[in-house]
Amino acid sequence: MYEHLETAAQPDGLRRVVIDPLSRVEGHGKITLLLDEQRRVRQARLHIVEFRGFEKFIQGRPFWEVPTLVQRLCGICPVSHLLAASKATDAFVLGHTPVPPAAIRLRRLLHFGQLLQSHALHFFHLASPDLLFGTADDVKHRNIAGVLHDAPELGMMGIRLRKYGQEIIRVLTGKRVHGTGSIPGGFNKPLSAADRLLLQQDLPNVLSWAQQGLALAKRLFLAGPTHRDFAAAPSNFLSLVGPDGALELYNGKLRARSVDGSLLFDQADPRRYAELIHEQVKPWSYMKFPFLTALGPERGWYRVGPLARINNCDYIPTPLAETARQEFMAQGGGAPVQATLAYHWARMIELLHCAEAIAELLDDPDLLDTQLLAQGDGVREAVGVIEAPRGTLFHHYRIDDNDLIEMANLIVSTTSNNQAMNESVRAVAAEEFDGRELSEPLLNRIEMAIRAYDPCLSCATHAMGKMPLRIEAIGADGSMVDCLIKDSNGQLRRDVAA
Repeated sequence: MYEHLETAAQPDGLRRVVIDPLSRVEGHGKITLLLDEQRRVRQARLHIVEFRGFEKFIQGRPFWEVPTLVQRLCGICPVSHLLAASKATDAFVLGHTPVPPAAIRLRRLLHFGQLLQSHALHFFHLASPDLLFGTADDVKHRNIAGVLHDAPELGMMGIRLRKYGQEIIRVLTGKRVHGTGSIPGGFNKPLSAADRLLLQQDLPNVLSWAQQGLALAKRLFLAGPTHRDFAAAPSNFLSLVGPDGALELYNGKLRARSVDGSLLFDQADPRRYAELIHEQVKPWSYMKFPFLTALGPERGWYRVGPLARINNCDYIPTPLAETARQEFMAQGGGAPVQATLAYHWARMIELLHCAEAIAELLDDPDLLDTQLLAQGDGVREAVGVIEAPRGTLFHHYRIDDNDLIEMANLIVSTTSNNQAMNESVRAVAAEEFDGRELSEPLLNRIEMAIRAYDPCLSCATHAMGKMPLRIEAIGADGSMVDCLIKDSNGQLRRDVAA
C-alpha cells in the first residue's frame, strides 16, 4: 500500500520524503527524509510500523511453553529465539545445575545450522543483486532471478547452502521452520547415527561453497571504490565473546568496544544487561533505541551482528575462518572496521566458521550421547542471551509461584542496530539526495544501506517480492514537486500530476 503524506508543515518547518515499504528485507518498515526549504536533508528516520506484542501475550503462560511460542516471532531465525528462550528457562528447571553436555552439543549444532542458512539466504538472495549488478541496474534484473540467470552456479550455491542448514534444523527439530528440540533443561531427543551420517555426506561441498561465497564477498567489497565510505556510521560494538576472547555464538560473556577500538567493558555477565544497556523510546517508531548506559543515548548507541562480532573477538576458533578474520581486520589498520558494507564480508566469514564448526561437532563421538535432560532447584528469574544471525539477542523472564510467566523482556538484534540504521540512512540521503531528482537507483541505495544490517523489521518471514512503493518530495510550500511510484509488478512510473 502507499503512504499518504501530510501536506501541512512539520512542527519544525521540515518537509517529508517517504519510502514505504522497504523491499528485500524481513518484515515491513518505511523511511522518512525530512527536508528544509532548500531540499537539504535535515533528518532521516527508519520507522518500524508493525507492533510486536510477544512480551505481553506470553504472560500467564507456563514457562515450558515459552521456547516454542516465542520462536513464532520469526520465520527465518526461529531457532535463535528457541535457543535464547531455552537458555533462560533452563534456570527455572535447573537453577545452577548445568545442562547436560550432549544437549549443549545438539543446541550448538542446531545454532550453527541456523546461522549458516540465514547468512546464506541474506547474502545470496537479498544482498548479492546490488553487489553484483549495481544499484543502477534494471530493477527487473536486480534480484535473485537475475542472479540465477546470469550466474546460475552462484545462485544455486546459495540455495544449496541454505538447504543444508535447514536440513540440520529438520533433523534436530522435526521441521525446517518452527520445530521443537531444545526445551527447558536440555534437549528432547538424541541424534541418531544414521542422521549424523546423513549430515556428514554433504560437508565437503558445504565447506567448498562457504569458501567460494567468502571469496566473492571479499572481492565485491574490495572492488567497490566507494564501499568503505558508503552509509558510514562509525559506532561502538557489542557482542558475546568466550573467556579467552574467542568468537562465541552460543554462550559467553558481553564485550563492548568503543569507536576507537578500546574496550568499554569485557566479560560482563549477560544477566546484568539491564545495568549495561538502557532503551530510549521515540514517538515515530515501535522499535526502541538501545544505548550503552555508561555513554548515554547520544554517544552510547552501538552495532551488533557479524561486523560487531568479527571486530570484537580476539580470534575465531576454526582455522579457515580465523585466517579470513585476520585478512578482514587488516582493512582497519589496527582499528575496528567500520564500513557498513563490510557486514557482508563479515557475514560470510561467520558462515565459513559455522561450516567448520558443524564438521567438528559431527565428528565428536559424544554427540550421540542420550543423556539430554537434567533437573535441579529452579530459580524465578533468568536471562538467556545468544548471538542470533543479526546480533546479540536477549530474552529475560520472571515466573510466579505457579510457574507462569509474569514478566518478559526481549531485546532483539535489529533493535540494537536501530540507531545505526538511522545513521546509515542519513549518510546516504545527505550525500546522494540533496538537490537531486528522485530516482529508483537513489531509492535503492537508501534501501541498500538498511539491507547491509540484514534487519528483521517485524521478526517475521523475509519479504522478498517486488513490493509496491511510492516516494514523494514535498516542497516548503506544501506542494508535491516530484513523485516516483513502483508498482507491485516492479514497473516504475512518475505521477504526471506532480
